[in-house]
Amino acid sequence: MSLQELFTRYILHIESEMRDCLSTPDPALAGYYGMLNYHLGWADEHFAPTPASRHAGKRIRPVLCLLACQSAQGDALQAIPAAAALELLHNFSLIHDDIEDNSPTRRGRPSVWALWGVPQAINSGDGMYSIAHMALGRLSRRGVPAERALAVRAIFDRACMALTHGQYLDLSFESRERVSVDEYITMVSGKTSALIGAATAIGATLAGSDAASHYETFGRELGLAFQIQDDVLGIWGDEALTGKSAESDIATRKKTLPVVYALERSEKLRALYAVPEVDVPAAIAALDAVSARTFADQAARQHHERALEALQASDAAGEAGLALYELAENLLGRAA
Repeated sequence: MSLQELFTRYILHIESEMRDCLSTPDPALAGYYGMLNYHLGWADEHFAPTPASRHAGKRIRPVLCLLACQSAQGDALQAIPAAAALELLHNFSLIHDDIEDNSPTRRGRPSVWALWGVPQAINSGDGMYSIAHMALGRLSRRGVPAERALAVRAIFDRACMALTHGQYLDLSFESRERVSVDEYITMVSGKTSALIGAATAIGATLAGSDAASHYETFGRELGLAFQIQDDVLGIWGDEALTGKSAESDIATRKKTLPVVYALERSEKLRALYAVPEVDVPAAIAALDAVSARTFADQAARQHHERALEALQASDAAGEAGLALYELAENLLGRAA
C-alpha cells in the first residue's frame, strides 16, 4: 500500500476508536461531550454531526504511531487505542493553548472558549486529557501484554509533562525581549516534538522492538524540522497555500526561530519590536538582512537529516517503513 492508502485505512480505525472513547454516558452530559465533538471536527456549534472536513485536523501523530508499530513488525491494529490516546492528548493541548494564547479561532472555526467561555473550555480540555489516559486502558482489549502497556503509559506521561514544560516556556517568552536559539529549541522540543517522538516510540514499543529509542529520535527530530519549517512558512509562505498571513506572527511579536535568530543580530528588528505597532514589511526586511530565513531553512534540513538517520537505524521495514520515509519527505516538502 502507498502512504495515502495506509493513511486512509488507519484513519478509519483511529476515528472509530476515538468516537467510542467519547461516547456520551448520560443525556445530561450531551453538551459536555458536544463541545469535545465540536473541537474534534465531528459536530457544529449546535452539536449537530458534520461530515469529515478540515476542521478535524490532520491526525499525523496517531498515524505515525501505527506506521511505527507496523514497520517494527508489530500489529498496527493492536496499537489503535494508543494512537487514539495520542490524538486526544494533542487535542487537549490545543483547547488549552487557545485559551492561553487568547486565540479565538481553531481550524477555521471559533475555538471552544470563544463559543462557550473559558471555564467550560478549561473543563473540556481537562476532560480530553482524562479520556486520553483512559484510552490507554483499552490496550488490554487488543491483547497487549501488561508490561508493554505499562511501558507505553510511561512514555505517554513523560510526553504530557514535556508538553506542559514547552507551553510554560512559550508563554514565558512573550514577556521577554530576547530569547536565545537554544532556548527556543528547548521550548519546541517540549511543546511540539515530544508528542511526535512519543507517537513513534509507543508504536515501536507495542511491536516489542528493541529500536524504540531510534523511533523516538526519528519522531522528535521530525517534529523539530516540521515546526521550524512552519515558522518559515508563517512569515514567507504563500498565504493562499498556508491559509495564514505573515502579519499575524510578526504583528503579535511571536518568537519563532527566524525572529529569535534575527533579534540576536539585528538592532533594527529590536527597535521595530520595541514600539507598540510593528511595521511588518520593515520587520521582514530586517529578517532578510541577517539571512534569518536561510538560517531557519538550514536548521530544518539538519533536523530532517537527523530524523532520516534515526529512521534508517531503526530498520523500519515493509510498506509501513517506506511510508514513514515518504511521510517525512512530505512534511518537510510543504510549499512556501
